[in-house]
Amino acid sequence: MFPWLLKNRRQRLLAKPFPEPWKQWLDRNVLHYRLMSESERASLRAGVRIFVAEKYWEGCGGLAISDEMKVTIAGQACLMLLGIEHDFFRAVQTILVYPTSFRIPGEHGRFEGQSHHRGPVILSWDQVLAEGSDPTSDDNLVIHEFAHQLDEMDGYVNGTPFLTSRELADRWHTAMTTEYERLARAIQNGESTFLGDYASSDDTEFFSVASERFFMQPEGLRRHHPLLFELLADFYRVDPIRWFSPLHRTS
Repeated sequence: MFPWLLKNRRQRLLAKPFPEPWKQWLDRNVLHYRLMSESERASLRAGVRIFVAEKYWEGCGGLAISDEMKVTIAGQACLMLLGIEHDFFRAVQTILVYPTSFRIPGEHGRFEGQSHHRGPVILSWDQVLAEGSDPTSDDNLVIHEFAHQLDEMDGYVNGTPFLTSRELADRWHTAMTTEYERLARAIQNGESTFLGDYASSDDTEFFSVASERFFMQPEGLRRHHPLLFELLADFYRVDPIRWFSPLHRTS
């Protein structure tokens, strides 16, 4: 689609009133929404409106996809875009939603989610709903899978998204390498870690898990990994500590 035509279509879409049921779903199913300032909520609603409209949504495993599912998933994904330049995860054309964990032909075990190059992103609805509304959760499936999509924006799958400056890129390499090696050593020594074993799988999973903790447990991430927290704060350009401070969370 021509850029000017896409811009005009988005402007027409945003000129329409935001549906009241959608606000209620965001308030109930995206815990961050009710903690934000009104300007941030307005920005998130705009992102949700475009994200829902521009993706192809399909329910799998007998699931009938609903507007509530679309809005909930879009709300959690668009949290990641509030402070950065973006095009609404334009590379992702399709989002597949299963009722619960699912199997992939030819692969072992069951999965809660998957992210594929240029889509689709595959999610289990029960996990999305439980984690997105739980202020005590460490994890967020939507953030995890869409962090993989951010990782791919520079054309490489290596735990490094597109970075806007050489200075940030240099700091990213140093901090991510240091923190990843520190996590690997702790796990090898049998120590309990804030990020968990899965984050040590590879660079891509490290970035995705760290992004989950940044948005879901920011105070804990800052306390256990201050270097990593500051790096992600500079990348995402939002302050989740401020969002969560009314809850007086300790993690």
